[in-house]
Amino acid sequence: MSERKGYRVAVVGATGAVGQQMIQTLENRDFPVSELLLLSSSRSAGTKVNYKGNEITVQEAKPESFEGVDIALFSAGGSVSKELAPEAVKRGAIVVDNTSAFRMDENIPLVVPEVNEADLHTHNGIIANPNCSTIQMVVALEPLRKKFGLEKIIVSTYQAVSGAGAAAVQELEQQTQAILNGDEYEPKILPVKSAEKHYQIAFNAIPQIDNFVDNGFTYEEMKMINETKKIMHMPQLHVAATCVRLPVGTGHSESVYFEIGEGGVTAADVKALLAEAPGVVLQDDPDQQLYPMPAFCVGKNDVFVGRVRKDLDNDNGFHMWVVSDNLLKGAAWNSVQIAESLVKLGLVK
Repeated sequence: MSERKGYRVAVVGATGAVGQQMIQTLENRDFPVSELLLLSSSRSAGTKVNYKGNEITVQEAKPESFEGVDIALFSAGGSVSKELAPEAVKRGAIVVDNTSAFRMDENIPLVVPEVNEADLHTHNGIIANPNCSTIQMVVALEPLRKKFGLEKIIVSTYQAVSGAGAAAVQELEQQTQAILNGDEYEPKILPVKSAEKHYQIAFNAIPQIDNFVDNGFTYEEMKMINETKKIMHMPQLHVAATCVRLPVGTGHSESVYFEIGEGGVTAADVKALLAEAPGVVLQDDPDQQLYPMPAFCVGKNDVFVGRVRKDLDNDNGFHMWVVSDNLLKGAAWNSVQIAESLVKLGLVK
């Protein structure tokens, strides 16, 4: 383990929703930072951000910005990561990237510390942070996979608009107000900003997140499918996903059906394992109407699991409900957690 007292840390995309959460998480966790460098596009450069009572001026991200940086947390879009992450690595930094740019690159580990922390040993300078909806699901499933085996997953997501950025949250708020006031409004962002058609999200559910692939699934659904197999080192695992956007500000929810490798396991067995699992909080008492809800997970790092029950027709099948703050465990906290793991494992020079 390194004896150093602090690391030079850069946050790229410092003014965005996830970047802001990364800065806050570094502060909340008291991560050993000797110097914090905040980087963004030229448009946001010059903005002042508070960190531990000090004002830091955001600078424009350029290749030379990474001189002397130990760890760089990226959340500024895939094109920025593709351009600048290799430049940061060239200058000696370890990059933790929160975009989809490197996730499925076979030479780059895709890491959720509760699941596959050991994969950090194989990094070549870049570590990918998985998709938010994938992260919370694998945290809940990994203890079950380890003990009972895992054969199949069918997941339906109920995803918050903050996953589409701050402007989508604003659109939800403005649309809701307009509908309540009986005013006209024009949807401009969801389901996909670049798409031909846009639909209202207020008082609605949109069964499209990201664009469609030729097979009828969306990119978001394919991310969940492919990333889960990669993180768990199970290319043979059967995974299917349906991803839906709901009028919720923050906090993704998921209904997960899964089949384990063993018969004779009870719902109580599954709950007992989840109650002890790292990063998981079990909230499951139907008699008391206790179950996870997105409104109550905001600002919390954990993955909340409830509604655990055995399938009525398949002895190996179970159902559960999984909720997490998509900006924290789904993004910022998982990134900082990876940085903490790198320090713990002595992998930062």
